[in-house]
Order: sequence, then structure tokens, then C-alpha cells
Amino acid sequence: MAQLSSSMEPMLKLRDELDIVIPTIRNLDLLETWRPFFEPYHLIIIQDGDPSKTIKVPEGFDYELYNRNDINRILGHKASCISFKDSACRCFGYMVSKKKYIYTIDDDCFVAKDPSGKDINVIEQHMKNLLTPSTPHFFNTLYDPFASGAEFVRGYPFSMREGVKTVVSHGLWLNTPDYDAPTKLVKPLERNTKYVDAVMTIPKGTLFSMCGMNLAFDRELIGPAMYFGLMGDKHPITGYDDMWAGWCAKVICDHMGWGVKTGLPYVWHKKASNRSENLKREYEGIFCQEVGVPFLQSVVLPKECTSVQQCYLELAKQVKDTLGQVDPYFIKLADGMVTWIEAWDDLNTPKGNQKLKHHKWLVSKRRSKLITKKKYGVVDGKSKRDAN
Repeated sequence: MAQLSSSMEPMLKLRDELDIVIPTIRNLDLLETWRPFFEPYHLIIIQDGDPSKTIKVPEGFDYELYNRNDINRILGHKASCISFKDSACRCFGYMVSKKKYIYTIDDDCFVAKDPSGKDINVIEQHMKNLLTPSTPHFFNTLYDPFASGAEFVRGYPFSMREGVKTVVSHGLWLNTPDYDAPTKLVKPLERNTKYVDAVMTIPKGTLFSMCGMNLAFDRELIGPAMYFGLMGDKHPITGYDDMWAGWCAKVICDHMGWGVKTGLPYVWHKKASNRSENLKREYEGIFCQEVGVPFLQSVVLPKECTSVQQCYLELAKQVKDTLGQVDPYFIKLADGMVTWIEAWDDLNTPKGNQKLKHHKWLVSKRRSKLITKKKYGVVDGKSKRDAN
């Protein structure tokens, strides 16, 4: 294992409480750059695209790798709720994890440096965000009052200073900004070089653009709402999967009395996709956001909804009844939301856990075969070991 910094040692106590979820279509050589920070944790890799393709993962990492065939076997007909050819496939990793926390990152994001030149430990900062309260009911003009060297400003009500539970930590990006396709076309060379040393709570009643490329959340609390929707392959919308999850999750966080933070930590984003192709992919989503956001801003969840699952099913009903009249896509999306909750509940019961353990054993067995082939190779139908 790589040598760990002293600042990393306290976080090792969380190694059994956090999974890292990575969606990918390519070999994960980038993990070498993340080794000092990711190697202590378990990785759940969701392979997009052709399931017959072998994804290579550097040695030394503890991981499971699922492809489309695995998801079909595990979920059966409910696998229809998991999208492909879009980063939405990552949410299957949230479903099969059994940890309290999830950190998810895209396969085109690398370790960033702070202004002093030090590598940024994203796990450490995200956990700081999640383990300190949020203040969604009154905005603190010095950003996060729970950060080191910060405090509540004059005029902040003392009755609100206890804050609320933080369940989502939304990180940011240096280098390539998270712009939509039209903006990227008119600003192709724009890069973000500004490191802002700040974290803030997103106020109650305010939606935000959640990017899935550098994101952590409390799976035990908000996990069932982190559904990235029906997008990508065979669907008219793509590129808005994380946006949809963020809008829905924020509505539910507001209802449940939880907080969402955004700001630190940063990753270095090196966009791997094509700008023109992104415009084609995002075209329908741009129009749908103009009806989806106002609708979600107006949603009121009944007080009888006391669990995230109940909130999400109610939200799905309202999406179907209201947005379904605007575009039939939203009817399918609402059905997918219901199927997602059913699949989540199926896999998070004692019976579902036993079923999942068997499939995880099959995934582990396949990985062992790949490692053996890589180690010994094949000579005339025999392994090098046998040939010797």
C-alpha cells in the first residue's frame, strides 16, 4: 500500500463506512494518480458499453466490477431502471453498496492541487462536509460557519446555530468547467483556474445543478433519492442524469430537514467527450429542464411522507401526473423512478442481501480468473505455469 500522509490517518477509520463508485468505458489507469487516497477504500466500478470488453484496473485496489450482464442478472426485469451510454449507470453502485457513505467520481477527473501546491484529499474534505452540520434556514455570509477559522456572523439567530444534518457534499472542478454544451461551444478554451477556499450550504427552497463527477453523500439517509434517471441509450434525453438526481434529492432534503453543501473539494477535470456530440446528446435535456425545474420548485410533499422512499414515490406520482402531460418521456421516467425504489428495497432486505452476496461472489470469481490469466498468460492453450 502507498505511504499515507498523517492527514489521511483519521480517515482510515472510515474505510469500512465508505465506498467509491466509478462509472467507466475505459481502462482505469487514472487510479494510479488516486492511489494514495483511494487505495484504502473499496471501489465499485460500473462498466458502461460493451460488457464483453475487459476493463483493466491497476493492481492493489479492492474492487467489484459490474457490467450490463451482471445488472440484468441481479435485478431481472427491474434492470430497466438502470440507464447505459450515460453516466447514470453509476447509480447501480449506490444500490449494491452496503456502506453508510458514497463518493463518486468520473473517469476523466484527476487529483487537483491547492494554491500551496499540495494534492487535494477529496475524501477527507467531503467527509468534513458531511460530518459537520448545514445551515439551510439562514444564510451565513462567511459561508460555512463550521469550517476552521469561521464563525456565525452578527445577526445570525442563535436558535438556528445548531444546524441540521448534512447528507450531500457537492465538490467542484479545476480546469474544464461543468458547462452545458452550448456554452462549451462558444467558450471552447475557457478554463477554471480559480480555487475558492469555501464551502456553503445551499438554502432551503433553492435547487442547484448537481454534477456527479465529484460528489459524496450519506447513502443510509438520502441514497434512495440518488437515482440518475432514465437517460442515454434508448431514451431521448442524456447528460442530465446527475441534474435530475440533484433536483429531486434537494426537494426531498428540504422536506426531511437535511442540508446540502457545495464548494470544496476540487478535482482536476480533463473532459474526455466531444463538444459537438455533447450538443446532440443534451439537446432535448435543455428544453426539458425549462419545464422540469419550475415544476420541482413548486412541488410540495405531504407531511405523511416520512421516509425518503415515500417522498420519492410521491414525487414520481407528481412527475407522471404533471410533467407527463408535457412530454410522454416523463411518464417513462416516473415509471423508472418507481422501479428504482422497488429494486432498492429488494436489494436492501435480508433476502435481497443474500441474493446480492451470491452475485458478488460470481463477480469476484470472474475477477480472479482475469487476474490469473494476466499473471500466467496462455501458451498453446496452456498457461505459462503448465507449460513450464
